[in-house]
Order: sequence, then structure tokens, then C-alpha cells
Amino acid sequence: MGAALIIAATALFLYGAATNDAYRWSVYRKYLFDQRLLEGAWNTLQLTIYSMVLAILLGIVLAVMRLSPNPVFRSVSWVFLWIFRGTPVYVQLVFWGLFPTIYKNLQLGIPFGPTFFELNLQALSIPFLLAVIGLGLNEGAYMAEIIRAGISSVPEGQSEASTALGMSWGMTMRRTVLPQAMRVIIPPTGNEIISMLKTTSLVTAVPYSYDLYGIAVRDIGGRIFEPVPMLMVAATWYLVVTSVLMVGQFYLERYFSRGASRKLTTKQLEALAKAQAGTGGM
Repeated sequence: MGAALIIAATALFLYGAATNDAYRWSVYRKYLFDQRLLEGAWNTLQLTIYSMVLAILLGIVLAVMRLSPNPVFRSVSWVFLWIFRGTPVYVQLVFWGLFPTIYKNLQLGIPFGPTFFELNLQALSIPFLLAVIGLGLNEGAYMAEIIRAGISSVPEGQSEASTALGMSWGMTMRRTVLPQAMRVIIPPTGNEIISMLKTTSLVTAVPYSYDLYGIAVRDIGGRIFEPVPMLMVAATWYLVVTSVLMVGQFYLERYFSRGASRKLTTKQLEALAKAQAGTGGM
């Protein structure tokens, strides 16, 4: 009964949307494969990839610092996570957009002495780079916790056994710890990549207006005064790219879950049988 009601409600909604003139389906079909939107989708994908690469690299460094016995490393990592997880990403992007105004010139040299290098930021057009930095630093704080949780999920006995076999710390991490940690790291990382794809719509704060949302809604939609169909066009392309990323996430998870079994071992089965027998006797 419940399933039938859901199907009926969905069918009614789709019929209503298909026959509602406010959606401007003719405009939707006209601009769905517009060259400018394809370029915007490509720019959005580049923003996602570059920002996530920066975030993953930064997350690895911060995770190692959090797990380090050095109190300075732990403190620096904690402060970074506190700031970038505690402030909205839009506010951070606005700051990066104002960065060339706050720091007009970057200089490298000896204090009160000669300057070896000087860069005028206001003379450069770097909104794409600033958007990547802003998104990457924010996401790096979340990736650090994901990677730290993945590394911590591997029993310490695995590292101790590898060390006993003569493996170095780097080899232990590469051959023993990380392959097992990836089973924990990959699923949330895939979710973060999909989330990053949608977060790129906020880069107007930098300002960068050549992403999918910027071109579809602010450029074309604002010029032809048709925001609703252009929002639908942007949503369609976001769904397409997200679907591709979800397929990639599925195969990555399956690859790194090789060797993991949900079946109980013989010893576990024996222990379970003894526990059940003991419960039955009571």
C-alpha cells in the first residue's frame, strides 16, 4: 500500500512538472548542450579535481601531524582543523577573493635588507587559483580526519609485525597500514569528492564565474531572464557528473575491499557456538 502511494505521488509530481509552463522546458532543451555550459561543466570538474588533490595531500600531512608524538606538530594540526572546520567555506572563499587586496605585494628577501623576489598580486588574474586554494584548504581539514581515522583503524599489531620483519616505517605504511586503511578512507573520500563538486558553486565569492553554476544561472539565466530552466540545466549536469563519480567510487571500494570477508572464521564460529551453549545452559 505504501509503495503504491509513493509511486502514485511520484507520477503525479512528474506529470505536473512536465505540464507546468513555469519550467520552460523548451528553454531547457535549447540550452542543455550549449557549448558554454559544457565548458562550465569542464571548469567545475577541474576545480573539483585540483581542489581534492590539494586536500588529500594536505590531509595526509595533517593526519600524520595529528598522530605524531611531537606536541608542536599536534598543536599546529589541531589549530588548522579548528579554524578551517569552524568557519563557513563561503567566508573562507570571500577571504581568498580579497587576498590580492589585503596583500598587494609578496616579497621575499632579508628583513630591512635587499629584496630578492617581488610579486604584484593585484596585477595578476588568478581567481581560478584562489578558488582551488580556498576549496582545497577547507577540504584538507576534513580529509585529515578521514585519513587519521583510517590509519587508526588498523591494529597496532600490524605495524609491529611489519617492523619485526625488518620493514622501515615508510614501507610499513605503504605495504601494511595504508592498504588496510584505504577500506575505511575510500567511502568517505568518495562522498567528499561528490560534495566538493557541488561546493564549487560557491566560488562566485572569489569571484570566479566560469563554473557550471555561474555560466548557467548568473550568465545565461540572468541575460535571458529565465532562471528556472537554467537551474534545471545546471542540476542535470551536476547529476551527470555526480553519477560518473559514484560509479568510480563503487569500483574503488570494490578494489580495496578485496580480501575482506564478512564470514566468520573457524575459531570465531567455535567461540560463538560455546557462547550460545553457555547461554542455553543458563
